[in-house]
Amino acid sequence: MQLRIIVDERERNSGIADLLRKAGSVVDVAQLPVGDYIVSPDTAVERKTVFDLVSSIYDGRLYVQCSELVKYYPKPLLVVQGDMAALLEIPKDADSNKARRLKERLPAAYDALATVAMEFRIPIIHTPAAEQTANLLFSLAMKALNGKPSGPLLKKIRKENPVYLQQLSILSSVPGVGDKLAVRMLEKFKTPYRALNASAAELAAIPGFGMARAQRLRKILDLAEKTDPTIQRTLFESSNDKSG
Repeated sequence: MQLRIIVDERERNSGIADLLRKAGSVVDVAQLPVGDYIVSPDTAVERKTVFDLVSSIYDGRLYVQCSELVKYYPKPLLVVQGDMAALLEIPKDADSNKARRLKERLPAAYDALATVAMEFRIPIIHTPAAEQTANLLFSLAMKALNGKPSGPLLKKIRKENPVYLQQLSILSSVPGVGDKLAVRMLEKFKTPYRALNASAAELAAIPGFGMARAQRLRKILDLAEKTDPTIQRTLFESSNDKSG
């Protein structure tokens, strides 16, 4: 029985699809709504280089992607490709502010990976380069196949409203919130603007929030508003998108 793996079209330049073909897999390229590689009906794989991992943390993509993985696939996987030590490298010409930000990359990456493993319960596998990533994907597909017909790999997935995902990204990026609480905040208050202007008592009523966390968040937000008045205006504009 022939091995088949579906590769997201945005992964074309990674070289992994070609490596999979050389290994003997049939490769279908498609625009995947969730994940970068589908190796079985149960398993979608999200691949991140170490630098993309950091970028996805700061722009809010990582937790949204993890939320979608666990929603649609019972056995999702995150592959982190590359040497994490590369995040410690700081250009010699970097100014002090940039150097300080760059030093934060590795701790932020490990903190995010801890969240992926502990809260989303998604296994994480590190690979050094594209060749090893392709080997891993091939092995995953072989184990899933196990001599039996696997059924269709593509699922009918209706992606969430992109504005909703942007709103989740705003809330989940606030210290102490995270993806799960962001979902609950949106369910209760409907927009990030209302959620972030709620009182500590209103926030504490959200399951899993608690008064201590609510008070800390209220203190952070109140301080941020005083020091940078554009913050609330930005949140207001993003919360009043016509699609919201």
